[in-house]
Amino acid sequence: MLTLETLNELTLKVTCTGNDVLYTKAGAFIAGDSPNGKNYRFEKVLLGPQSGLMQAAFGSLVRRVTGENFPLMKVTMNGDSVTYYANYGQHVIVYKLDYDEVVSVESENILAFTKDCDYNVRFIGCGVLSQKGLATTTLTGKGPEAYVAVLADGNPLVLSNVNSRNTISVDPDAVICWMGYGHCDPQIKADLNWKTFIGQASGESYAFEWSGGEPVTVLIQPSERKGGIRVGID
Repeated sequence: MLTLETLNELTLKVTCTGNDVLYTKAGAFIAGDSPNGKNYRFEKVLLGPQSGLMQAAFGSLVRRVTGENFPLMKVTMNGDSVTYYANYGQHVIVYKLDYDEVVSVESENILAFTKDCDYNVRFIGCGVLSQKGLATTTLTGKGPEAYVAVLADGNPLVLSNVNSRNTISVDPDAVICWMGYGHCDPQIKADLNWKTFIGQASGESYAFEWSGGEPVTVLIQPSERKGGIRVGID
């Protein structure tokens, strides 16, 4: 059994009772503590966390084609232990998924996830306007220990319309991830006019938007990725 929690906002603490498996960003391990000698080991995941060889190979191909590929490490734990993970001082956010709840996340923002998460890559068709590309990584809760740990550049803002049914609008280059049931993908809202094409745009020409009819929780970091379309004449 695994329990994931954030320590000092910048570190992921993983407590293992018994035997279990964790998937993390390669090289993210920083320390460990076990009662009777080191009882955990690391191995690089060459294809993917999927169980079948063909499924894992196909998943690896899709991730490479879509740009959602990232170095993945499998941590096998044989007994009680506490291990710690971090990534260049980025903030760590831990989320526990309910059954069939889905988190859609940029692969570079994934720190770790448990084996109770179904890992996949799918096309969303709206990423050409941001650094995110045409695809996103999805993790779906499939068990009682479906934990996901994501990374953010700074302390993130959390917006949710689950109760309010408000419309949420976010800069695509600041989005870390969004969570809900089903895919609940955003719509692209563009604000383009003649000023855009002569270099006089506001700098906020497009946004990801979730309507009130799509219950979703969105994590936003207080910085923007360098990317996206730059429309204008300098």
